[in-house]
Amino acid sequence: MATPDLLALSDKELLQRHNEGDADAFGELFRRHKDRMWAVALRTVRDPEIAADAVQDGFINAFRRAGSFRGDAAVTTWLHRIVVNAALDRVRRIKPTADLADHDPVEPRDHHRSVEVRLDVREALEQLPEGQRMALVLVDMHGLSVAEAARVLEVAEGTVKSRCARGRAAMAQLLEPA
Repeated sequence: MATPDLLALSDKELLQRHNEGDADAFGELFRRHKDRMWAVALRTVRDPEIAADAVQDGFINAFRRAGSFRGDAAVTTWLHRIVVNAALDRVRRIKPTADLADHDPVEPRDHHRSVEVRLDVREALEQLPEGQRMALVLVDMHGLSVAEAARVLEVAEGTVKSRCARGRAAMAQLLEPA
């Protein structure tokens, strides 16, 4: 159980304390973020056992490389990237059950980067007010028309349009490179 002084610290302060030798600081970071990181790993690999292993690998890597945290992103963003990398490493180690030499890849995209983008978008969406977030999810992600979204949200069409516009503007700022 974390001490009350650790509970009051920010994630960055906990990481700094860990780097300074506080034996309990990283444990508090783990306690705060293990469930969220497991969800990230599960969405990445879609297998609970592999996801659990990836979270363990990710937190071990974060523990060992905490000194490399530069502080220009949130600690959760840093942890997301480490856990996603660990999950993708786990998947790469699994031998395919079919001979892939005779098959052309269906999507030659960079899946690692697309996972990072999805995580960044989800994190940015979570920061929006609920009305803007719901309007964007319905219109931009689920493809509903403004009229359909207005019916679902029980608001005027103009409200959906303005929420989408404000939400998109906020998302553009949140997703802008540092």
